[in-house]
Amino acid sequence: MTRINILLMLAVIASALYLVRTQYESRKLVTELDRANAEAHKLEVEYNRLDVERGAEATPVRVEKLAREQLRMHSITPAITLYATPNGDVSKLGGAVNAVEGTQ
Repeated sequence: MTRINILLMLAVIASALYLVRTQYESRKLVTELDRANAEAHKLEVEYNRLDVERGAEATPVRVEKLAREQLRMHSITPAITLYATPNGDVSKLGGAVNAVEGTQ
């Protein structure tokens, strides 16, 4: 009878130690999950902020302003428009200009 009691006592102690270890691992995993969720939320907020900022940077007015100021582009006008024809000629408002390379 004493051997059975000792064996049962060892089984209860082993079970208790296993339970404590399992609870510790569970808490550790829950803490890690909470940290990962917090990081995901932080990244989502940053993504939304950057998306709004990207949308503000890509407005047509801003793009046109940058094109004019930094790239020195300007709107097209009939006075500066050249029209290419299939035979290689380039015409400007009805007047033909030869655009073949190598001719002078």
